[in-house]
Amino acid sequence: MVCESWKAQLDKYLDGELSPDEVRAFDAHVRSCSACSTDALSRVQVKRAIHVAGKRFTPSAEFRRRVHGSITGKPKRTLRLGWMFAVASMAVLAIAAFLFTYVGGRSGREQVYSEIADLHVATLASSAPVDVVSTDRHTVKPWFQGKIPFSFDLPELQNSGFVLLGGRMAYVEQTPGAQLIYDIRKHHISVFVFQERSLPTRLQGNSRSSKELSFNLETWSQSGLRYFVIGDANAADIDSLAKLFKAE
Repeated sequence: MVCESWKAQLDKYLDGELSPDEVRAFDAHVRSCSACSTDALSRVQVKRAIHVAGKRFTPSAEFRRRVHGSITGKPKRTLRLGWMFAVASMAVLAIAAFLFTYVGGRSGREQVYSEIADLHVATLASSAPVDVVSTDRHTVKPWFQGKIPFSFDLPELQNSGFVLLGGRMAYVEQTPGAQLIYDIRKHHISVFVFQERSLPTRLQGNSRSSKELSFNLETWSQSGLRYFVIGDANAADIDSLAKLFKAE
């Protein structure tokens, strides 16, 4: 089949392993091929379901007690040896705490970026990418009232080259937010807006890209809200759309 070559790249596309040119080609194909768009959407849903399921297990108090007992319950040969072990354990715990804070925070941040990319891909693959279809910001903005626990402003696009296609609800680990879809030179860009304090991971400062993604991405915090602008458009277009939102 003609689509077999595309389907062979689908997992790489979803995992952000394709080059920017390959991503643009794949995006164009997904928007015109119902079979590939359905396949892409189902895989994104499975990926998100696995991610949620992976967080359901939390060690019980009994399990923690047994592990703690197995570590501390063994008799020490001498006081000196026990003291040395205690010092070594403290050093290991200090290093582990540092690594958990640094690596854990970093992986949490990258996980949020990955979720945002998945939402963008799901939108591209969907036969109904927006819930409210309109190029008028005064129609799209009121649609979100009562659906999300915050409000936000949409920028004026006159002479900018961007076209608003509409909006839809978006969720990151059950945190509700808004997704706006824009078009520029046949490239779709998603703008996500969430309450900063409601996100599962605290994101520090601003960022213009993530090396783990095939898309260009810019994110920043403003007035208690966290914005993400993501798409396969070039970095200059992503930055231009971000500046329009920042000016509001």
